[in-house]
Amino acid sequence: MSTAIRGEDGLARCPWGLSAPDYVAYHDDEWGRPVRDDQGLYERLCLEAFQSGLSWLTILRKREGFRAAFAGFDLEKVAAFGPDDVERLLGDAGIVRNRAKIEAAVANARAALDLPGGLAAALWRHADPGAPAYADMADVPAYTSGSKAMAKELKKSGFRFVGPTTAYALMQACGLVDDHLTGCHRHGAYR
Repeated sequence: MSTAIRGEDGLARCPWGLSAPDYVAYHDDEWGRPVRDDQGLYERLCLEAFQSGLSWLTILRKREGFRAAFAGFDLEKVAAFGPDDVERLLGDAGIVRNRAKIEAAVANARAALDLPGGLAAALWRHADPGAPAYADMADVPAYTSGSKAMAKELKKSGFRFVGPTTAYALMQACGLVDDHLTGCHRHGAYR
């Protein structure tokens, strides 16, 4: 099925939101809820970059490990990470151990601190509250003109591992667009 599906509790959800218990909680309590603070957005940006090529479930299950390894995603603390920290992270089984992604997380913290007005202001400029609503997962795009513009702006500011698809996943996760399917009980809940 690619349309909203009723769960055992009687609530209709996006089909991916029922595939594992971790997903039910993430779908119902977090995905699509607006995140407006720099630290929260930086965490989601990092997690989306680490997810690239992997299952989101892997990232969700390692989330507490990521938080511990990356100092709670405190921008100033991560921006101060050096080569010894990168080596420490490469040995941390609680996260995805990919040098390029780890180095990107550090570089992105530094870039975020250099943004005039902060990360939230830079990302929320690309919010699209008027984006089309979808009834079927097959219709949800992998990226949009807005996510292309966001990725271009972030790359110009020194961010890494933020292409249009990763930017769109961030937009979906952080409520910059509402991609809960129209039949889902969370569609429109955060507007």
